Amino acid sequence: MSVALARPAATARPMRPGLLLWSLILVVTLALALLPLPYPKWLAEVPRAWRLGWDKDVSAFLAWLVEDASFGLFSFQQLTRAISWLLGWPLEWATALFATGVLRGQGSAAVQVLPAMPWFAVVAAAAMLGWHRGGRGLAVLAGLAFLYLAVFGQWASAMVTLASIAIAVPLGVAGGLLIGIAGFRSRRVAALITPLLDLMQTVPIFAYLVPILFLFGFGPVAATLATVIYAMPPMVRITMQALHAVPQEVKEYGVMAGCTRHQLTWKVLVPAARPSLLVGVNQVIMLSLNMVIIASMIGAGGLGYDVLTSLRRLDIGGGLEAGLAIVLLAVALDRLSRATQEQAPGQGQRFWILFAAVLLGLYLLGLLLPGIARYPEAWTLSTGPFFADLVGWINVHFFDTLEAIKTAIVLNLLVPVRRFLTELPWPWVVLVTALAGWRLGGLPLALLLLGFGLFIAFNGQWQNAMLTVYLCGVSVLVAALIGVPLGILGGLSRRAWRVLEAVIDTLQTLPSFV
Repeated sequence: MSVALARPAATARPMRPGLLLWSLILVVTLALALLPLPYPKWLAEVPRAWRLGWDKDVSAFLAWLVEDASFGLFSFQQLTRAISWLLGWPLEWATALFATGVLRGQGSAAVQVLPAMPWFAVVAAAAMLGWHRGGRGLAVLAGLAFLYLAVFGQWASAMVTLASIAIAVPLGVAGGLLIGIAGFRSRRVAALITPLLDLMQTVPIFAYLVPILFLFGFGPVAATLATVIYAMPPMVRITMQALHAVPQEVKEYGVMAGCTRHQLTWKVLVPAARPSLLVGVNQVIMLSLNMVIIASMIGAGGLGYDVLTSLRRLDIGGGLEAGLAIVLLAVALDRLSRATQEQAPGQGQRFWILFAAVLLGLYLLGLLLPGIARYPEAWTLSTGPFFADLVGWINVHFFDTLEAIKTAIVLNLLVPVRRFLTELPWPWVVLVTALAGWRLGGLPLALLLLGFGLFIAFNGQWQNAMLTVYLCGVSVLVAALIGVPLGILGGLSRRAWRVLEAVIDTLQTLPSFV
């Protein structure tokens, strides 16, 4: 006779405390947003009497810096003028080399003493650098990119932009490298500059312009300084990460060889971290080119100014043409800097002698034949009318379809998300955000998020902040839904990745205004 063993009754697994907590938070959040609950008005927006009002204090501080601040031997205003002079000197020479030539005098009375580098010399220089760095393919790409600037009438503006990039990039790289090395050597310095880097990379670009314009005035120098400040933080971060990633064996070898601290840094660690550091150089180049339109608002000129004026005139074709010129300039410089990462240092001394000789010969040819030093206007082409007509045709034939898509997105996605966020009481959002920080990063992150939330609320920017959160949140969601599948496709297919890479480079370098 067999005896059946009774199975123990299945016991329900208790819900984890974290899941229970977040489920309760979700229910309360939905209730606060969806139910018509009567709560005091101050829960929606902090009353004016409670606000900090730091905007007047900041304005007063900047005025004090410019008018009264002094360091004893010199004033703050004299310091800013000295910085402007130091930065203006190399910028003038770079602009003379690529765009204006060497001038005597100022303004309309200026007389050209020596011309700028001829267009064909710059195209040849780009092609030679491409050949040296990456072979025939890169030579064709770089040469055609610069030839496009001449053929499509963007040469003069592009050379002004190239001159500012030629100064901003070395300053951004050098400053980022030195600050990064200081952060690598000292934990205190790293702890000090890390929040500053976070602030510099998250503060909107336009916020850079106001204090720089106030302190350094209107002109190319202020624009170049804004570009350096904007492009430097990635170089600092990459420098610290690259130096920390150098294998311990390499460091020990330098110590055993008797290197001093200075020698260990510059002769062992920096050369060992060279590939990663060149990635930082690449980032500085791309971010500097992303800044050209914003910088044009405070006097940078160049391609950014062309895009800005086209937008003001609603000249869609002209704006796209100048924007494409920025894209091609960025792609050419990006590919050249990437190819440098794959090349061992110290190669090609003979090439640089040949490079200098060819450039000198072409420059002298331009002096002897000044008629060919500038690209003939009769040979220029323009795609501006084509793009303008194309946009007009799309508006005429697809207006109803585009309007229906826009209305559906606004009514079914954007408006509900906006109402959900703007109708939540600010103390509840700040509390939930701090609680999320505590669960994810402990007490320090919770206190940081709590402080940020209270700062936003008590500065009277809560509703604006919620509008920004809803726009950014929807954008991230849509970008993820599009980008993740495309990224998987590019990872599985090299052919697809080649197409995607070209599209990504275009979208990342095409100015956002365009």
